[in-house]
Amino acid sequence: MDSITTFIYNFNTLMFLLFALMYAYQIVYMFVAFKAKKDYKSEPGLQNDHLNKYAVIIAARNEELVIGQLIKSIKKQNYPEELIDIFVVADNCTDHTFQAAKQAGAIVRERFNKDQVGKGYALDYMLKTIEKEYSAKNYAGYFVFDADNLIDENYIAGMNQTFNQGYRVVTSYRNSKNFDQNWISSGYALWFLHEAEYLNLPRMFLNTSCAISGTGFLVHADLIKANGGWIHHLLTEDIEFSVSQIIKGEKIGYCRKAIFYDEQPVTFKQSWNQRLRWAKGFYQVFGNYGKKLLIGIFKGKRNSFSCYDMAMIIMPAVLISFLSIIVNGSFLLAGFFGILEGVETIQASSMALLQCVGQIYVILFILGVITTLTEWREIHCTRWKKIAYTITFPLFMLTYIPIAITALFKDVKWKPIAHTVVKSVDDVR
Repeated sequence: MDSITTFIYNFNTLMFLLFALMYAYQIVYMFVAFKAKKDYKSEPGLQNDHLNKYAVIIAARNEELVIGQLIKSIKKQNYPEELIDIFVVADNCTDHTFQAAKQAGAIVRERFNKDQVGKGYALDYMLKTIEKEYSAKNYAGYFVFDADNLIDENYIAGMNQTFNQGYRVVTSYRNSKNFDQNWISSGYALWFLHEAEYLNLPRMFLNTSCAISGTGFLVHADLIKANGGWIHHLLTEDIEFSVSQIIKGEKIGYCRKAIFYDEQPVTFKQSWNQRLRWAKGFYQVFGNYGKKLLIGIFKGKRNSFSCYDMAMIIMPAVLISFLSIIVNGSFLLAGFFGILEGVETIQASSMALLQCVGQIYVILFILGVITTLTEWREIHCTRWKKIAYTITFPLFMLTYIPIAITALFKDVKWKPIAHTVVKSVDDVR
């Protein structure tokens, strides 16, 4: 074995060990999730808990097609209607979102600002409007949804129960309206199910902090007041909020009884733009909060593990994979074009490249299969599609690699995603 082949072998061994060291705790999470699922089966159902008054905030941009169904699902809750007020901010809309939301029974405000674009600014606008015009309502907390969401009839009752346990931020079980549309929508949907039950559930079971994921969460009014509104305006305001709260010592809860559905992109262009924003947003969060997270890890406080967990979430594993692929690919090209001599170089780099991609595919396939089997009843599509989409799930996730690379160098702006799946909760089921 020559020196170049030895280097390739040692490099790939090092990359594998580094990846395993960083993310081995998520394998432990899988086993904890199995235990938690078993234990929660014996738990009693929803209890007669203290009933809090809540405001529901929906940030909507050109969502006239779907927003009525969300409002309808909120109004059908097994929770006193007088304790739920629905607020919609029609943000820079050019359609009839305002009229559709008002007709469905929401309190609606319009916002037009071409400079401050994004969900975070819309949320802050509505929170300040509520504080100014509805302070006498004394809301205990604020639910946040996207306009394309739908919520199960026991959603608010379940979230209220977890909220009453002392959690000032609570996230929920994220399902999808259009799992069965194609390999792209199912890729998103399967990951969100995995995130709910194999990341947030074990975190909850182990008494560490969970993380919110874009939509479907509840925040205590006191926390919003202490923050001075919604102050998070990076491209991924959800993970920014989660990280900032965990650094402060806040523990985010998870309610698996509270199920909501959202619509996933179905074209690769839409998916590329959305995930490009997410990837760039993760880099922004790491740039703004990475130092504080590292300090939190090594300070030895009770939230040190949660800080580590969040650091691993916003340091995408795809970058380690990308480094391995680029190094092996460079050696392969150098051998192919004669820059480096020796058939062994081509063979070694080719084998390492195939092993790298193959290992990623196998790991993701296993995650997809486990999630599909355990969440089988919650995945609303035909049996053969459930099976087929476990095969395409790793391919969907692998496309994060070029997206993460592009995000490193590209200036990314927020772009709206059109939502066209008009369904009720019953339709989804």
